[in-house]
Amino acid sequence: MRSGLVSSLSRPGGKITGATNFYNELAAKQLDLLHRLLPTVTVFALLANPNGVAAETEINDAESAARSKGLQLRVIRASTEREIDNAFATFVQHHAGAILVASNPYYAVRANQLVALAARYALPTMFWRRELPEAGGLMSYGASPTEIYHQIGSYAARILKGEQAGDLPVIQVTKIEFVINLKTAKALHLDIPPTLLALADEVIE
Repeated sequence: MRSGLVSSLSRPGGKITGATNFYNELAAKQLDLLHRLLPTVTVFALLANPNGVAAETEINDAESAARSKGLQLRVIRASTEREIDNAFATFVQHHAGAILVASNPYYAVRANQLVALAARYALPTMFWRRELPEAGGLMSYGASPTEIYHQIGSYAARILKGEQAGDLPVIQVTKIEFVINLKTAKALHLDIPPTLLALADEVIE
């Protein structure tokens, strides 16, 4: 709705429907999980793409969550490959102990770069999609892509059978996954607390 593509979630109208993944509403929980892993860290960082529809909302949520915990949050906005490179170098200069990467389609395309930079600078990093810890990132907390694809496929079948897209409610994904890559944790010399492991939907070894 924030992008103006639909008039409401229950009645999208027009010729469009789809799924909402809530990626940009999870910053507070992502920060909480990172802080549970690194309770002595007081300076965190957030990488956000200013071209994202909900970027400022996500930034505000993360900043509010950081303030409530008495933490510092360094925000850098980056929308190109070079800006992403520079952002990680700046995070190190600011003595950030860990990073949140905000949800954004362009960042999904730059997944290998983000994972490589996190490894190069030895920065524990929280992502929003499970594909990034699968590619070597440390952790992710976000909507299940499997559920999204399944629901969208179901809608495609219904539309092909004659239903109007605008009459189908926007799907609200309910399954949120927490994924931890233990191999990456070991490379960063991090011991994942048992309480955090117990919360994980998947542990990659």
